[in-house]
Amino acid sequence: MATTETITKTVPSLELNAKVHYGDWRDDFFRQGYYVFKKAVTPEKAQNYYYKKALDWLQSFNNGFDINDRSTWKKEHLPQNFKNMYIWYCAAHEKFMWDARTEPNVLKPFEQLWGTKELLASFDAFNITLPHRVDDNFSPWPHTDQAPERKGLACVQGLLNLTPAGPEDGGLLLMVGSSALFEEYFSTFKKRDRQAVDAKHYDFYGFKPEDIKWFEAHGCHQIKVNADPGDLILWDSRTIHHVAKIESDTIRSVLYTCFTPAALASPEDLAYKAELFQRFEATTHWPHCNIWGQGKAQINGEVDPLERDEPLEKPVVTDQILKLAGVKPY
Repeated sequence: MATTETITKTVPSLELNAKVHYGDWRDDFFRQGYYVFKKAVTPEKAQNYYYKKALDWLQSFNNGFDINDRSTWKKEHLPQNFKNMYIWYCAAHEKFMWDARTEPNVLKPFEQLWGTKELLASFDAFNITLPHRVDDNFSPWPHTDQAPERKGLACVQGLLNLTPAGPEDGGLLLMVGSSALFEEYFSTFKKRDRQAVDAKHYDFYGFKPEDIKWFEAHGCHQIKVNADPGDLILWDSRTIHHVAKIESDTIRSVLYTCFTPAALASPEDLAYKAELFQRFEATTHWPHCNIWGQGKAQINGEVDPLERDEPLEKPVVTDQILKLAGVKPY
């Protein structure tokens, strides 16, 4: 297993200049740390195709879950997940997930931001959050998905919103302006001990309430991002973020979409990524490094009997998908 020491020495950040005036959405992105693209896909397609496919997937396990019976909305009737993110069971490679990754208006903002069409995609999860679950142990977990040891903008995360995300519908919480203060914060306070950090979670940093107060004292404020079905939200991985609890009856569903330049990936990471693609395995949010396959869902240390060797509906593999997956060079 690679160590965090190795990762920091061998993987560069892509230094984009936040002080440059672009004359478009990128100015807002660098100032605020996020941007919302309205109707990246049509609301109809978001709900009638992507959301429907996600729900069909959730109901395909023959474990007693019924979307129309709220009494089944509990852990014992659901496949394994992490905070409502479905990572295992080949979910990252379902056809609808690759369809979303190849949507022109999902790719375009990443191409503009990075200045290249030669991108890699993360093998990311999707989220289905069922409101008012009796076994819901919701708690806030503000974090960034970029290590303090990395300098500059190194990763941009995205999500395609599939269901209404109004003021009471839960959704993404962002600390506006925190990305611009990322390096100042970690130069002011002692960094974590890198030797104590699991390399698999290297690009994750959790913040305590007193940390959040520091950012607020420096002019940052938290917002809940409202969005409609089909909207695409991009945020700098240095932006502190987490999610708001759902107060309405609306099911929350999003697909995570992250892309970075293929040129940033090492030959070793590309080879590993290709292996994971062949195994239909998920990764972290990072497309080009700190990839780390997520393995199989476990129950009491054993592979979940519901686990799968291939997606419910496999993608139609094209040259575009092979390049985004790192299997085929640009």
